[in-house]
Amino acid sequence: MKIAVIGGTGLIGSQVVRILNEGGHEAVPHSPSTGVDLLSGAGIAEALAGAGAVVNLTNSPTFDEQSPAFFQTSMDNLLAGARDAGVGHAVILSIVGVDQVPELDYYRAKTLQEDVLKAGPVPYSIVRSTQFFEFMDAVLSWTSDEHTVRLPATRVQPIASADIARAVADVAAGAPLGGTRNVAGPEVFTLDELGRITLEAKGDKRTVVVDDTAGMFAAVKGDALIAGDDAVLSTTTYREWLAR
Repeated sequence: MKIAVIGGTGLIGSQVVRILNEGGHEAVPHSPSTGVDLLSGAGIAEALAGAGAVVNLTNSPTFDEQSPAFFQTSMDNLLAGARDAGVGHAVILSIVGVDQVPELDYYRAKTLQEDVLKAGPVPYSIVRSTQFFEFMDAVLSWTSDEHTVRLPATRVQPIASADIARAVADVAAGAPLGGTRNVAGPEVFTLDELGRITLEAKGDKRTVVVDDTAGMFAAVKGDALIAGDDAVLSTTTYREWLAR
């Protein structure tokens, strides 16, 4: 099957393309660098011509109040193009618990993206993932100085990007779910605990201090980011990933 992967040159997209092509599909990566712009609509018709499925892995350039407009416009344009091209399956990557954290602009925006897809004209699948291992360095940088890293004790269940990519590729190559598949890592940590493990592995001597007002994840309450019993759990542990 020909599968158009929009955002196919990024961290997840490039891996999805490789996995699909190794599986015998014709996965084609698209991005602004290849002439496809979901905001303007440029290149969408050409990218979707002859495709049996489309995977949308594009992301808002900001996490603030501008992000809902990005997802509304990009999804409207993509779904219109997919309908016109006769694409039979549209897939997006979202976030476990995304609809449980309305305090965050970005999470509201991703919930909007899901809702637009569900209401659209194309059979669909949503893959919801927990936080990426690869984002931990960024999380540490948000609320740190040369001596201290402040992190909330938010519970998380992180996953390797390679395992996310495999889950997305598997869904894209199959029949539309008409619903959501949750994927998560095999371990649950508090964010401050995960910070200490990360710093220790890197030989970083800074101290992690629990601060439940620090950073984006301070807005998350309870177990909103923990996958439920229906989730598909990966096998790669965080310490295994750090050791690679």
